[in-house]
Amino acid sequence: MMPGKEASVTDMEDRFPVLIVEDSTTQALRLQSVLESLGYDVAVAVNGREALERLQDDFRPLVITDWVMPEMDGLSFCRALRDRDLPGYVYVILLTAKDALDDLVAGLEAGADDYLVKPVHPAELGARLKTAGRILGLEAKLKKKNEEIRHLSITDPLTRLYNRRHFNEHLPHALKAAGRYGRPLAVVMTDIDHFKKVNDTYGHQVGDETLQAFAGVLQASLRRGVDWAARYGGEEFVVVLPEADLEGGAVAAERLRLLASQLKLQSPQGPFRITASFGVAAVDPQKEPVPSMEALLAAADAALYRAKENGRNRVETAR
Repeated sequence: MMPGKEASVTDMEDRFPVLIVEDSTTQALRLQSVLESLGYDVAVAVNGREALERLQDDFRPLVITDWVMPEMDGLSFCRALRDRDLPGYVYVILLTAKDALDDLVAGLEAGADDYLVKPVHPAELGARLKTAGRILGLEAKLKKKNEEIRHLSITDPLTRLYNRRHFNEHLPHALKAAGRYGRPLAVVMTDIDHFKKVNDTYGHQVGDETLQAFAGVLQASLRRGVDWAARYGGEEFVVVLPEADLEGGAVAAERLRLLASQLKLQSPQGPFRITASFGVAAVDPQKEPVPSMEALLAAADAALYRAKENGRNRVETAR
């Protein structure tokens, strides 16, 4: 699309934000004017060092950089850029007055994705940017798909909580962090009371809906970005509460117990309710060494067993 034409919604989909890296104010303004006329959001850095700093704070997946610049030239900038850990891929177009094959190969080997020989024609620049946009769009779709696959690999498909595998991998990390920073951590093991009776009475579909509803209670009660919950197996779940001691874990478990008892569930035979039992164990590095994951879970499981023995629908803490 040439400057002056109105962009359609489809045309605008590949308009990724652009960073111009150019030490010449005149050249930078000219390039910025062309890009803005094509519908791009544009920022400018005067050299490679400034561009690297800017990309850390204001990530832009499209970079157009001059080759010859003070402090850090285009090739050095490309090499340094490829060594950075940035939120996504950066597509780099190298502007150069050099058109010798060896120079162009050097630019591509340094990390540039494309190049334009000066003086740059607006139509050619627009075409190259559309190509860059398609590539970046594909990269974004691939990244999203990989994230979806990763999420599925660590999530229980029925309850949408973390699965046992994720729990086993991440609780040891949480315990190490608690020990390193001297902060408490509580673990709550919970089990739906008489769940087999739910399946036998109302069927497995209602049983699955019961598990989903109970998991929803757990998920809704978590401190966002702090606590996390996992389906441990069957009708048993585990909630991990960083920054909570044994008393705090017991308070959280009592709140969950009350919320679970208030659930009104539906079946073909009519509404029904459930209860759940809870066992709480905790670590406090300020008072004692951090135990292994196995020891902590054994303590929580023993507390859960006592809750079952003592009548169910109750909270017990580790001794």
